[in-house]
Amino acid sequence: MSKLSLPVSVATLLVLASGFVVTSCDDHRIPAVFYPAFAEATDPKVLAISPNNTVISNGGFGSAIAADPNDANVFYLLTDRGPNAAGSQANSIIFGKADFTPQIGKFRVDGGKLVLEKTILLKNAAGQLLTGLPNPSGEGSTGETAFDLLGQLLTPSADGLDSEGLVLASDGTFWISDEYGPHIVHFDATGKTLERINPFGTGTGGRTLPLVLARRRPNRGMEGLTMTPDGKTLVGLMQSPLYNPSAVSGSTIIRVLTFDIATGATKQYVYLMENASLTGCSEVAAITNTTFLALERDGDYGGNPAKPATFKRIYKFDLAGATDISDPANGAGGKLFSGMTVEQLKDKAGLQTAGIVPVTKTLVLDLLTGISPVYPHDKAEGVALLGTNVLAISNDDDFGVVDNGQNGFTTKVLPATGKADLNRIYFVTLATPLK
Repeated sequence: MSKLSLPVSVATLLVLASGFVVTSCDDHRIPAVFYPAFAEATDPKVLAISPNNTVISNGGFGSAIAADPNDANVFYLLTDRGPNAAGSQANSIIFGKADFTPQIGKFRVDGGKLVLEKTILLKNAAGQLLTGLPNPSGEGSTGETAFDLLGQLLTPSADGLDSEGLVLASDGTFWISDEYGPHIVHFDATGKTLERINPFGTGTGGRTLPLVLARRRPNRGMEGLTMTPDGKTLVGLMQSPLYNPSAVSGSTIIRVLTFDIATGATKQYVYLMENASLTGCSEVAAITNTTFLALERDGDYGGNPAKPATFKRIYKFDLAGATDISDPANGAGGKLFSGMTVEQLKDKAGLQTAGIVPVTKTLVLDLLTGISPVYPHDKAEGVALLGTNVLAISNDDDFGVVDNGQNGFTTKVLPATGKADLNRIYFVTLATPLK
């Protein structure tokens, strides 16, 4: 199929029904780009784990995705903290590669291939490589005790980051959110920390997030992060209901945070998850300055004969008209309503009683029916909007390994295909434009 190019007088992005995406700028002719149904990582090396052999290459990306505005074939994918498994002790965790550095991969779509062109290692403000090790107490700790493969105790790191949300800013810098603190970290184009923002005030730069966010469920912090098209506001989405003041059975209330980049001012809104049994929300992506996409899912594999996934959906939600639930006093539990935290209100009925209006949401895509012949992964974790009606969706392949249930690792095999999980970007053309 041939490519197309069009002369135009204003910057535009046209998505054709045939699946072509045509990008163009003032007085330039830029070829159309045809996206395949999906592009898969090429020649990834399998994670080899033994006490003296831990190698990671080309895998583990997909926790978030950001499109390159200057090259329609380039996408940036994010890793998390590295492969880990449950330890034998309560609340202990084994790191398959204790010195793993969370990183951003620059990938190019070449036909059905997803080719890694560059890695950007994340560093602290002094230029030292970060790790994915848990934070110390009072600085974002999840309560986990970390060990290496030899059973040696690992020291917590104040710079540790379990990276999950990714924004590529217009100046080439990156904003990343995580599941620990939660932290929002601003990195330069080389991966060096410019500012770290968290609820505790222990980051770089002195600005803070609302204290209530420190009550995030362990390892379910700020899973998604995006920036409004005007470049003024970061919007973060928590993965699950906060433990506020502790785990609230049946709560479907997830917090949306807005952060004014210039002033540091924040607002909070309620997003209602479809049901309390879900893993939660894995991503947020901007459509306009007030409307966004949220990826809401379970933790099961699509097409698994034994236990098939039943819920992996992308919704459009709108902040307009929603109640700002921010607490002017910045209390540990946030603003209270008749003595209850927002999470204790649990659902739509509870919110109505308290006079809180959640964000409105509408279904955009069901991955389990909208991707053919099957969406085989468990972890859909990244979403980017291309133009007005093409979605790019990435999966976290967990570095090709999973917990073997015996305090170790085994190959992560997709039940629907019988093959090891790999990083992919799926491209889905929506019937109705989102803007």
